[in-house]
Amino acid sequence: MKNELVEILLVDDSPTDVLMTLEALAYHKVANPVHVAEDGVDAMAYLRLEGPHAGKRRPGLIILDLNMPRKSGREVLEEIKGDPLLKKIPVVILTTSRAEEDVLKSYGLNANCYIAKPVDFTKFVDVVRTINEFWFGVVTLPPDKS
Repeated sequence: MKNELVEILLVDDSPTDVLMTLEALAYHKVANPVHVAEDGVDAMAYLRLEGPHAGKRRPGLIILDLNMPRKSGREVLEEIKGDPLLKKIPVVILTTSRAEEDVLKSYGLNANCYIAKPVDFTKFVDVVRTINEFWFGVVTLPPDKS
């Protein structure tokens, strides 16, 4: 699978943070298709290709917020990494939390990396650029077998 065709699943309940992320991706001309899930329940339905998501491709990268209603990012991460069909998908935690407990728990649940969201938009854009360059320019992602 070519990295430029890899779909991104952005899981975040904050419309402002979703908009900032999408704008940062657009600013850096990231061509990867992005699907947005506004909570963990929708994210898991998307990943399991259930309901309205049936027939779609699974993403090759997940950008996951931790603090969400209905199903937290921690619960989503635990489900992803406990599912043989999903556990190979890299999960980037991108959250406002800088709490050591959240960092330790996320890595304990096999997050691929943990990034605290900068408050400053310019720094946030730089973070998104770095995510893009690393995951789509440096890393070889596993092939999609779904």
